[in-house]
Amino acid sequence: MLVIPAIDLKGGKCVRLRQGDPDQQTVYSDDPVAVAKKFEAEGAKLIHVVDLDGAFEGKPVHAEIVKKIAKSLAIPIEIGGGIRTKDAIEEYVGAGIRRVIIGTALLGNVFDSLFQAYKEYIIVGVDAKNSRVATHGWKEVTQVNAIEFLQQLHTKGVGEVIFTDIATDGMLSGPNIASMEKVLKEVPGLRLIASGGVSSMDDLVRLKALVPLGLAGAIVGKAIYDGRINLADALRIVS
Repeated sequence: MLVIPAIDLKGGKCVRLRQGDPDQQTVYSDDPVAVAKKFEAEGAKLIHVVDLDGAFEGKPVHAEIVKKIAKSLAIPIEIGGGIRTKDAIEEYVGAGIRRVIIGTALLGNVFDSLFQAYKEYIIVGVDAKNSRVATHGWKEVTQVNAIEFLQQLHTKGVGEVIFTDIATDGMLSGPNIASMEKVLKEVPGLRLIASGGVSSMDDLVRLKALVPLGLAGAIVGKAIYDGRINLADALRIVS
């Protein structure tokens, strides 16, 4: 099971939001590249990067910072936020980034063609609130049932999904284990990366129990920045 530290970019800085609310942010660093290097030095095998401004604006905003982060590391990153077109995907892939997260575009007509063209690079990100799919930087909650949607995506050939429970994200309240377990049981064969709410080593141990069902990793953000989880310890114990 991978423990994946997160870097959320807003205004060029490394921040964390509460439940995706841009008005409830905490700035942790003015130097995202230095944060990424620190995560790598502590043993991270993959770093999760989100262009929050891009998610809200619908197009990449911090592409240059993201590419700078990627070039500064020997480990891979995955990038999400505002990636909704062929050009956006190609900009990141052209810079050597091999994990590009598609979220909002999943519900548009363009996804099938993007997935067929860039299948080897695309990681699907499904964000859910009260079992419904949320889009556009979490500003809109649709009536689409999250599990049914994941089943449809798996049928199309999607093998790995980052699943975020918005209700727990940035809250340090613990991940929604029941929700993750339900997804894994309802969509057998899907590899799931859990995101949202991880607040302690105990949370990671509880998530690790889902590995036999298909849990592949957990994204951890605020708990690392607040010192509740030591990344090096987490990687040693959980991985």
